Amino acid sequence: MRKLVYWVHQSVDGFIEGPNGEFDWPAMGPELSAYSFELTDRADAFLYGRKVWELMSYFWPRAEQLSQDPHDLRFAPVWRRTPKVVISRTLDSAEYDARVIGRDLAAEVAEVKAQPGGELLLTGGSGAAAALTELGLIDEYQVVVHPVVLGGGKPVFPDKDRLDLRLVETRGFDGRSVLLRYERA
Repeated sequence: MRKLVYWVHQSVDGFIEGPNGEFDWPAMGPELSAYSFELTDRADAFLYGRKVWELMSYFWPRAEQLSQDPHDLRFAPVWRRTPKVVISRTLDSAEYDARVIGRDLAAEVAEVKAQPGGELLLTGGSGAAAALTELGLIDEYQVVVHPVVLGGGKPVFPDKDRLDLRLVETRGFDGRSVLLRYERA
């Protein structure tokens, strides 16, 4: 069974975006960038909720025209060649050969997890992660805490009941951010 990993950046006060939707605060230094490539190297597919998908599918196909950041330039071809799954109840199809699931989320994700292959990497967002958490389908949570207090915004786990996790690793990056890696208890 493939492992489903949730990879998310958050502020010290637990938000994934600021009060006005800001996501200009995560710093992707060389160590964090290298670690993110370790994650993507283990992944056979990227999973996104609809909102994150819309951002990703706009940026990554044209990243070389929009950014000169070394991380972005290295990741763009990885994104283009890696299979993608979009979790949505409103989309019927998606560009870039992405598969759309969400009508029967539990069965569809279980089917994807049962296929042979590497890890499934759910990136960012909170809606899809909350739905998959509620169904008990996320195997590992990798939360990168950045040194910023946003004072409000979208929480990592909106309206979530208690979730017991077991810490399996902590790791610092670039003297700035910290990885908290958890498995379900």
